[in-house]
Amino acid sequence: EILVGELLKPYRDKLFITTKFGFGKDASVLDSSPKRIREVVEQSLKRLNLEQIPLLYQHRFDPKTPIEEVANCVKDLIKEGKVARFGVCELSAKSIEAAHKICPITAVQSEYHLMWRNPESEIFPTLERLKIGFVAYSPLNRGYLSGKLNRDSKFDKNNDNRATFPRFQPDAMEANYHIIELLREFGKGKNPNAKDSNATPAQVAIAYLLNKKPYIVPLFGTTSKAHLEENLGALAVKLSKADMKALDSKLDKITIIGDRYPAEQANRVGK
Repeated sequence: EILVGELLKPYRDKLFITTKFGFGKDASVLDSSPKRIREVVEQSLKRLNLEQIPLLYQHRFDPKTPIEEVANCVKDLIKEGKVARFGVCELSAKSIEAAHKICPITAVQSEYHLMWRNPESEIFPTLERLKIGFVAYSPLNRGYLSGKLNRDSKFDKNNDNRATFPRFQPDAMEANYHIIELLREFGKGKNPNAKDSNATPAQVAIAYLLNKKPYIVPLFGTTSKAHLEENLGALAVKLSKADMKALDSKLDKITIIGDRYPAEQANRVGK
């Protein structure tokens, strides 16, 4: 936040900055107590050089703090002018509804991509009924759907959490590769801006999210300019209703190998 605050200071009026609360001073401890929320907000405002946080997310559900208590605290911060909008991450439909009754939620951020479509069953109907936006993080399944990873890809155990994720173990990486082959085949002729007119697997994966629902915003991250340009190329990929139906049908027949999180982290989501 210190770095972002300095770099973006000249552009603050042109950007929509979001940040999160949800952890204690020890990042391994979940803490969404009102006291901690207020501490984090004051620190974030200072570091980001903001008078108001445009969108404040709860990072993860805190089993020690009822979601109603969290929503009331953010509601007060909105009244005080320190926060403009409320967001939550990886909550269940039940918790989303409980929080929204107290403090209207602008966006729900959860993992969603072609290898993890679970939000479609419960979360999406709730969002549509309550008119809440959806921010799909990891739209390329942490890079896997780019087609640039395989069973020989190595992840630094100290700096890359994929090293511990079941879905990124060599056998699972190899077993799931048929989804990349599907995307390559499906992308043929789908990108008029590409030299060969073919959309890459990453572009098909992002275009799918853009066409799935009007309230979905794919949130991808990268440290590579080339990958950024490739991802933005998804805007040129136009998928018809027939395309979406065909892709959904093919995806329904694919069994994904490996859980998305280790058990400990899986217990922190969907509460």
